Amino acid sequence: METKNNDNVCEDEIFSSIFKANSKTVFNYIYYKFGNEEKAHDAVQEAFVKLWENCAKVAPEKAKSFVYTVANNLYLNVIKAEKVRLKYADKTLKTTIETPEFLLEESEFKTKLDNALNSLPDNQRITFLLNRIDGKKYKEIAEMEGVSVKAIEKRMHLALKSLREKIDGI
Repeated sequence: METKNNDNVCEDEIFSSIFKANSKTVFNYIYYKFGNEEKAHDAVQEAFVKLWENCAKVAPEKAKSFVYTVANNLYLNVIKAEKVRLKYADKTLKTTIETPEFLLEESEFKTKLDNALNSLPDNQRITFLLNRIDGKKYKEIAEMEGVSVKAIEKRMHLALKSLREKIDGI
C-alpha cells in the first residue's frame, strides 16, 4: 500500500507511461477541435510540459484528466486569440490574391465545409470527426466523452443531418 502512495508523476517511468498511454488520444481530441495538426501538436506538448512542471501536485490517476484539461484550455486560449487575427487576415487576403476559377471553387467549397463543421455544436463536431476521420467506434467515443453510446448515435445523426442541409451535393 505504501508504494502506491509513493507513486509520483515526477518519476520518469510513471511520466513516460502516462505520456505513451495518452499522448495519441489527447492529440486526436485536440486535433479535431483545432483542425490544425501543428497547433494540436503544440497544445499536447505544452499540456505534458505543464504536467511535468506540476508533477508533484498531480496524482498518477488524475494525470490523464489534467492533460486533457490543460490541452483543452490551451485550445480555447488560441481560438480566442485567432478570432481577432482572422478578422483582419481575411480582409487583406481577399484584396491581394487572385486565383483561377478551379481554385476559387475549391476554396469556396472548403470554406462551406469549414463553416458547416464549425457551425456544429462542439459535441457533434468532435463526435463526427472522431468517427469519420479517426475511425473511432461509437463505444470508444462514448467512453472518451463520458456519455452513452445512444447519445453518440444521436450526435452523429444530428451532425450528418446538419451537414447535408448546409452543403449542397453531399
